[in-house]
Amino acid sequence: MRDRTRHLAAAVTGLLLGALALGPGLAPGFVLSYDMVFVPDPAFTPMTFGLTGTVPRHVPSDAFAAALGTVLPGGLAQKLILLGVFVLACTSAASLVPSRRLAPRLVAGAVYAWNPFVAERLLLGQWALLLGYAALPWALAAAARAGERGGGRRLVRALLPAAVGGFAALAVSGLAALVVALCAGRGRWTAAGKAVAAAALLSLPWLVPGLLRPGGVPGDDAAVGLFAARADTPFGTLGSLLLLGGVWNGETVPHGYGAPLTAALWLVAVVGALAAYALWTRDEPWRRGLAAAGAAGFAVAALGAVAEPVLAGLIGLWPGFAVLRDGQQFVAPLAVVVAVGAGVAADRAAEARLPLVPVGLVVVPVLLLPTLAWGAAGELRAVQYPDDWKRAREIIDGDPARGDVLLLPWAQYRSYAWNHGRRVLDPLPRYLDRRVVVNDSVTVGRTTVAPEDPRSVRLAPAAATGSPPAAALRDAGVRYVVVDAETDRFRPTGAVRVLDGPHLAVYRIGGQVARVDERVPAAPVVVAWTIASAGVFWSIVGPGTSLSTPLLGSIESRSPRRTRRRAP
Repeated sequence: MRDRTRHLAAAVTGLLLGALALGPGLAPGFVLSYDMVFVPDPAFTPMTFGLTGTVPRHVPSDAFAAALGTVLPGGLAQKLILLGVFVLACTSAASLVPSRRLAPRLVAGAVYAWNPFVAERLLLGQWALLLGYAALPWALAAAARAGERGGGRRLVRALLPAAVGGFAALAVSGLAALVVALCAGRGRWTAAGKAVAAAALLSLPWLVPGLLRPGGVPGDDAAVGLFAARADTPFGTLGSLLLLGGVWNGETVPHGYGAPLTAALWLVAVVGALAAYALWTRDEPWRRGLAAAGAAGFAVAALGAVAEPVLAGLIGLWPGFAVLRDGQQFVAPLAVVVAVGAGVAADRAAEARLPLVPVGLVVVPVLLLPTLAWGAAGELRAVQYPDDWKRAREIIDGDPARGDVLLLPWAQYRSYAWNHGRRVLDPLPRYLDRRVVVNDSVTVGRTTVAPEDPRSVRLAPAAATGSPPAAALRDAGVRYVVVDAETDRFRPTGAVRVLDGPHLAVYRIGGQVARVDERVPAAPVVVAWTIASAGVFWSIVGPGTSLSTPLLGSIESRSPRRTRRRAP
């Protein structure tokens, strides 16, 4: 009963932190920011499962969002997911603190749920990555015990949020789990094998379509420097990573973060937490593994910044190493260590009969990073899709003739006026049931990363002119052209305008459109989903598993004898 009470208290704390962080984003509508795209009435389309030939980074997170959006209004589904990130993060981190006291656990949960990593990734819109981050403490605890009987089942269950998050989330959690398993002592190779098997199993939904796509596995080694960690504090790139910041996109750094005073206070807090972890977690079976995972994650995070040619060389050898380009995401295991260390420090303060110190430490993360509150100081606000978007969907999806949709202007990210100018990945590919061809190249500063979608590559010369001829589009399999924002500058020649709204215009290409079939074969993808689903089912219904217990069953830390006396 006490364990359930502590879990409930941590969950409620996470819910309050989530509500404080989202603020105006909890109003009716959708929060659209960079990679965070949710749409009303989402549908399951070939793109949802990575069958269109685009790089399946959105698999299976889009399927999860679409499934939830079919039983709930889309805006509500998004809010539940975002709040769930904070609830899971606070609860999972709190469960690792080796103390029977509640306050130290809440300190760890608050530190893990409210820090620069969470703020920068939330502003970047990477909710899927944050979903895996939220359950990472559970995954690392399960990896430490993976060599035990039933350890494989526990690990698969613990990695489920990361599996839903997809490519990046599972890469971060899987690598950290492998490091922890290798440090497990006796049975480490068995544990490591289970960690690799669990990650491989849960990767199948995105791994199979990624390997079978027409363009193969992309990997641009020239883009390493663009996505490498950058300094967002006075302590340089490595210091910023130590403070759990350092994201590559300067536009997603919270307002005021990195000022000398607050950065210095963050540094003191982080160093103190790491020292507490080193001194007072010596009896924990996961101590060495978590520390090794944090150190390995920090090294990977810094690789692109301090050894760019090395990472570029690795990507040249195997494109799969491109997941390491956005290095800052790999400091997530270090955040677990910092959170647990903060909780342990709070527990020592309680033992020293300073009960107000742990209570005060719960709010310290919020005080040191106040601009995460209220939708990151108003950056994250809920908006409604304009009415002409709905009319465009009715026209395009209601047309029985085949053909894809081309989106102009020829850019991937938009700054819509109705979204308060906030930059966002264009929602149209998820908004429509048809295949939407967009320019999937990414421009950072003056450097552009080459597009990865073969359709985008072929249509680029015509689309980049802003006025592509209808005949060329028809031969390329395009039935509609959707033009947003600057409707007077971009229009296909020889096409019929069927919608002229204040926010977008729709043009129809007459005649019979050529059939362009470059999809990933569906059968192997169905098999991949079936195998992964069977593995998840096996992990849940295994002997001794109870869904009434926490996600991992019993993963409570084995607390030292001195902490088992009744808390004051």
